[in-house]
Amino acid sequence: MTTEDERGAHFVQSLERGLAVIRAFGADAPELTLSDVARATGLTRAAARRFLLTLADLGYVRTDGRLFSLTPRVLDLGYAFLSGVSLPEIAQPHLERLAARVHESTSVSVLDGADVVYVARVAVSRIMAVGISVGTRFPAAATSMGRVLLAHLPDAERDALVDAWDPAPPASRAVPSRDALRAELGKVRELGWAMVDQELEEGLRAVAAPLRDRDGRVVAAVNISTHASRTPVASVRRDLLPPLREAAAAIEADLASLPAARRAV
Repeated sequence: MTTEDERGAHFVQSLERGLAVIRAFGADAPELTLSDVARATGLTRAAARRFLLTLADLGYVRTDGRLFSLTPRVLDLGYAFLSGVSLPEIAQPHLERLAARVHESTSVSVLDGADVVYVARVAVSRIMAVGISVGTRFPAAATSMGRVLLAHLPDAERDALVDAWDPAPPASRAVPSRDALRAELGKVRELGWAMVDQELEEGLRAVAAPLRDRDGRVVAAVNISTHASRTPVASVRRDLLPPLREAAAAIEADLASLPAARRAV
């Protein structure tokens, strides 16, 4: 917050005070008296009363004559921000925290046909011969995020993609046949996460979890990638999977707050 000395001539102090009145309410204080609001904001009772009554006239506050509370209309103040936020923007700060926690690269991708497309990424170290950035594509069947996304498709859509998948080399390094891919996707759907172990590229080990929207549909996947030489399979399960799932839950919580029109990429 800027201090009074840092504020320019443009600064509207009455707006600051009005917002302070709104912020005085919360989960622990859903209803406040005039005195409560004055005490929480540092305003005089007379000033607090003017702001509260103005907010009531605008429909943001209701009162029974003694207690004041916010109305659902205050959600409109956040809608303008949420309506302009996309999945990558929602995910990016969570990826940054996850990468800082596990000291490994993290990514979010979506399914586009038979490929995964990276839509957000935090790279901690270079572990692949091919650089990965937003927009990079890989065959879904050979990646941890791709398997998560394929596994949660409707049966008919998943079967069509598996039937069209070519298990010829180098794809066969991941899974040797269409039947093997179907079995692997069934396992992933049951477990709720996927791991690839040096299947897309030698030395690359990655684990992924699904990202669901508010309706429970898997719309993206998040992963952690590491080098096999420094992270054994057991360590992936023990040390990387739990924080990955926590990050996925946090992204889903934010994703659920997006207006319907902005939940996609």
